[in-house]
Order: sequence, then C-alpha cells, then structure tokens
Amino acid sequence: MLTNRPAVLIAIASGLAASSIAFMSGGGVEDRRAEDAPIRVATAVFAGGCLACVEADFDQMNGVIETVVGYTGGSVDRPTHRQVESGETGHYEAVKVTYDPARISYETLAANFMRTIDPTDDTGQFCDKGEPFRSAIFVSGGSERNAAVATVSGAQRALGQDVVTEIRPLTVFWPADDHYQDYHVKNASKYASMREACGRDQRLMEVWGTQAPAL
Repeated sequence: MLTNRPAVLIAIASGLAASSIAFMSGGGVEDRRAEDAPIRVATAVFAGGCLACVEADFDQMNGVIETVVGYTGGSVDRPTHRQVESGETGHYEAVKVTYDPARISYETLAANFMRTIDPTDDTGQFCDKGEPFRSAIFVSGGSERNAAVATVSGAQRALGQDVVTEIRPLTVFWPADDHYQDYHVKNASKYASMREACGRDQRLMEVWGTQAPAL
C-alpha cells in the first residue's frame, strides 16, 4: 500500500516533540495515565433501621463515595416502601455503600457501621420497631463473611453482651424511590428533627459510651 511519507514524517516529528516536552516538564505518559486512571471501587450493603439515618452516617465516613437506600433480603421483586414497612415481604431497609478500598477497608466500614447502630436490639432500631428495621450485614463471599463475623465478635467483647446483628448472604438490592434518596440532604431540618425525636444518638451513647461514633 502506498503511504503519504511527508505526512507520516510530520506526525512522527510532532510526536517526538510532544514526548520531549513532556519529559522536560516531568510529566511523562505514565504520569498522565496514573492521573486519568479510574478509582477502583467496591460495594457493601448494611441494614440498620431508618434509611435516612444509616445513609447520613455512612455519608460522613472518609472513603465512602456514594450511598443508595433501598431494600434487600425479601421475597418480592421491586417492593414499595409501604410493602416493606408492612413487614409482609421480609425485606430489610438497607443502604448500598460504594467505597474506595484504598481509603477505607471493608473491615473498617463494618466496624464503623456497628457503632452507628444498637446491635443488642432484636426488635428493630431505636424508635423504629419491626422486621424491616432489624440490623444486618449482607455479605458476598468468604472475605466479607469473615470480616462480618470478626466485627460481630468484636462488638460482643466490647459491649459484654450478646450482639443480635445478623450476617446474611447478599441478595438482590432494590433501590428505593428518589424521594427517599439523600433525604438527610434534601430535607435537612426535617431529618434532624426526626432523628432527635427518635432518640438515636442518645441511645448510641448509652450503648457505646466513649466508643460511640464521632461522625
């Protein structure tokens, strides 16, 4: 095949010039690739009662990139909030957490979560009672299960009493309607009043004392 040699030579010369400039400025191709490389992320799912409260607590943790509230662990596809709260579907109110493993490990994420709930309550969480509000760690694979077991065992030793937070296999996670996403941001004053009325933070201090989260 015939080639337009002058054009090829110009292109090669331009490329060499650009490489020389990058080299002299200390910004090589490898550096640019490192800057442009996407962050490796992972996800985890936790249930700890009130969707807005759990999401708000996770959003304050360093290394958390995104949170989505929803439902998991039940038997009905695409459940509505009303169906879940009725307790008839078997779902837990839960939060799916996307995080950067380079900044926060799964073990730390689980340990921090445990200190934002009352893991001794088998009837729900704080003022929210019933099956949808039970606490649980939903795990995918042996590594997450081992970390969850260690977290629960550590909480039992720290509290000196039984921890009832469940460890369950991860199933389909169904996102809640947009109205429930980022509620603590979109309705900040209502959220603050609701959280205070529920006595969540007061109970955390009773359960965890000085180990309560400083979020």
